[in-house]
Amino acid sequence: MRTRFHVYIMSSKSGVLYIGSTSDLERRVSEHKRGVFDGFTKKYRVTRLVYIEEFYDPREMVARERQLKGWSRSRKLALIHAQNPAMSDYARRTARDPSPAAQDD
Repeated sequence: MRTRFHVYIMSSKSGVLYIGSTSDLERRVSEHKRGVFDGFTKKYRVTRLVYIEEFYDPREMVARERQLKGWSRSRKLALIHAQNPAMSDYARRTARDPSPAAQDD
């Protein structure tokens, strides 16, 4: 099985955004939700997974993460809303299928 890499955007209830990348989306989102590491996401309670992109090449993942981090907040929100208009927490979906096509509980 090929390794999948993800660029993701997390949000707090108040709308603070965080962009990250990982080769283990389920583990990383769980770490954000549990506040495992001190830092930005723990401080601002950034716990809602609102956007996901999948890659098979880690270089493409890193390039996309850098690109998104350079965008304005309004452009990031437009990207999120195009995929997830309600800004639903994808992590509340099944752990094995956090895809945007899955339905909320």
